[in-house]
Amino acid sequence: MIRVPDNLSQGKACFVSLSSVIRAHLSELFSGRELLQFSQFRVTRHSDLAVEEEDVKNLRTALRQGLQHRHYGQAVRIEVSAGCSQFLSDVLLKEFALPELALYRVHGPVNMVRLNQLIDLINDPSLCFPAHKPRFPVQMTPGEPIFDQLKRGDILIHQPYESFDGVLTFLREAVHDPDVLAIKQTIYRTGSDSTLMDLLREAVRRGKEVTVVVELKARFDEEANINWAEMLESIGAQVVYGVVGLKTHAKMMLVTRREGKQLKRYGHLSTGNYNPRTARLYTDLSHLTADAALTMDMEHVFVHLASQNRLPRMNQMWMAPFHLHRRILEKIEALGNASASGGSTRIVAKMNALTDEALIQALIVAGRKGTKIDLIVRGACTLPAQVPGVTDNIRVRSVIGRFLEHSRVFYFRHDDKDEVYLSSADWMNRNMMRRVELAWPITDAVQRQRVIDECLVACLQDNVDAWDLMPDGTYARVRPHGRRAAHGAQAALMTRYSDPGNKA
Repeated sequence: MIRVPDNLSQGKACFVSLSSVIRAHLSELFSGRELLQFSQFRVTRHSDLAVEEEDVKNLRTALRQGLQHRHYGQAVRIEVSAGCSQFLSDVLLKEFALPELALYRVHGPVNMVRLNQLIDLINDPSLCFPAHKPRFPVQMTPGEPIFDQLKRGDILIHQPYESFDGVLTFLREAVHDPDVLAIKQTIYRTGSDSTLMDLLREAVRRGKEVTVVVELKARFDEEANINWAEMLESIGAQVVYGVVGLKTHAKMMLVTRREGKQLKRYGHLSTGNYNPRTARLYTDLSHLTADAALTMDMEHVFVHLASQNRLPRMNQMWMAPFHLHRRILEKIEALGNASASGGSTRIVAKMNALTDEALIQALIVAGRKGTKIDLIVRGACTLPAQVPGVTDNIRVRSVIGRFLEHSRVFYFRHDDKDEVYLSSADWMNRNMMRRVELAWPITDAVQRQRVIDECLVACLQDNVDAWDLMPDGTYARVRPHGRRAAHGAQAALMTRYSDPGNKA
């Protein structure tokens, strides 16, 4: 994007794309040639790094080599400007060996990402969101040892309204506590500059046993994760690359501490990544706990990932690809049967995507039996909502606001008994069958109600950033009507957690 000089823009902030400048001067670029047709185009390529994990001795080396060839991956889509001629589009399809269905005609720039440059090119604060500084977690007491706080009860952190610093505080205290013997953590996306990874390095230096499960095939984070893995291995940490054929997408950290003659475990589970930057942009839930049953489950998962031994029976957790899918299906079926018998049942599920066919069919069946179902699905959803006679009891809503809705929350209610699970998994086949994912219950009634109010009710009442899925597959913007005031879930939570002492 190029800013037009003020003497040509009549005092306004006007911009032109570089491609438009090139288009206007094609005759000068190709002097002496007759220009018949032209078009912008953009090629999207397959970005997964294809390596046969079972056939390579060193997955890390194979992936590093594969990074060099990513830009030459197989083409999967071509976008052209709306005015592109059939002749030129046919040439492109033939050149990249793609079928007609892979061609997309775009009205406007073929690469909308370029418009991100306008943020830095326009100096007008009135066009930007007000600065937001997350509040330090309200359930945490600054200055008091975190392990003492967790002995009194679990702590929930709702990011980005509350700061990711709460998680770093937990890890920092574990690193510097001489009674902490071991730290285990999964790494999916941390970024290339990570305070968290520096803390793990310090933990190794202080003689603690550090085990890190690094997902080398986290798309577009492969290079950063390879670098972290090599650094941690070089200083003596145990680095594990998970299970062959499965991406380790679960987010958890487990601390083992010596307390008298006993060993006590403290854990952190999250719906999001250990990335301080995205923790300011994504809505996620962090759960700190000293619950013996839940932390034992975490220990079982880490041992399984490190040794690939048989996974023991879990106390509270559901884990993919073993039983997460089955347990969710069982919950949905049980509520549907309860509805058919006259019970009052409800399902509310919040996630990034819903495409798994078995889960969709189960929801449709339960809805037809009388279960009231609300689905808060930010992205792809292949379940048709509000179709007469088929999905009358199912509503689907997408909330698109200042922050990217990323938390996964599953709510199941039968009469006056309700259950809430947090998870790292979306309801997609890949999450259920080809990834290591976790879902775990919130057992404390007060914490459970907080999750319901802030993650589910708030989104269902949103009439500012919400879109409802219509029976024909389109989305309709939700607007305030009647006497109902405007309510944006994210804005309301920012206000709720605003701190007069925070000056952004």
